[in-house]
Amino acid sequence: MSVELNHTIIHSRDNRESAAFLADLLGLEVGEEWGPFVPVVLANGVTLDFATIPEESITPQHYAFLISEAEFDVAFGRIQELGIAYYADPHLKFPGEINHNDGGRGVYFPDPSGHGLEIITRPYGG
Repeated sequence: MSVELNHTIIHSRDNRESAAFLADLLGLEVGEEWGPFVPVVLANGVTLDFATIPEESITPQHYAFLISEAEFDVAFGRIQELGIAYYADPHLKFPGEINHNDGGRGVYFPDPSGHGLEIITRPYGG
């Protein structure tokens, strides 16, 4: 039996804002709202369903996205263009830097609801 992640729910202050933020950054499309969810579908078929909840109920989570070198250039350029703070590490000790872990590139940055997002061009350990 094969097991695949199909979808996950991401709590946000504003489901449409958070979905649009991620989709714009990664060159994805925001799907049609379905009930309380605004979906963003990734290339591997996993859907991120953004749901609005009260801000005080949001527990920050970490979401990492494996992207190509060309996609990194575009997304990183967008991060810089929007003036989003970014870091080379998850502990936020190296602001304004990118990392080169495993021979790739990566950065960490916040989304509008306080989740920690990461874009990398090589999987860790690869």
